[in-house]
Amino acid sequence: MISSISVSELSKLLGRVQIIDIRSVEKYNDNHIPGAMNIPDDKLLAHYQKYLLPDQQYYLYCQKGIKSLKVSQILNRLGYHTANLNGGYESWILEHD
Repeated sequence: MISSISVSELSKLLGRVQIIDIRSVEKYNDNHIPGAMNIPDDKLLAHYQKYLLPDQQYYLYCQKGIKSLKVSQILNRLGYHTANLNGGYESWILEHD
């Protein structure tokens, strides 16, 4: 099971994978990775069965990659397939701006 992914690896998968931005709606609306859906971390953890399918791979990110790593680990223990974006959105911006 993949536990983390680099910005360059995720860039190659854009448009073909499910990416979840777990930051606040405000931060998501300010800017986000193309194609990412916004499900804030508290909402995702409280209602993961509503948002995730057990047989699908998801890529999660937050601002720095710390919170999304924790959320990813929790969801993986619950039987879902998630990976964290190393360095979060800040790393994405460094490689794409």
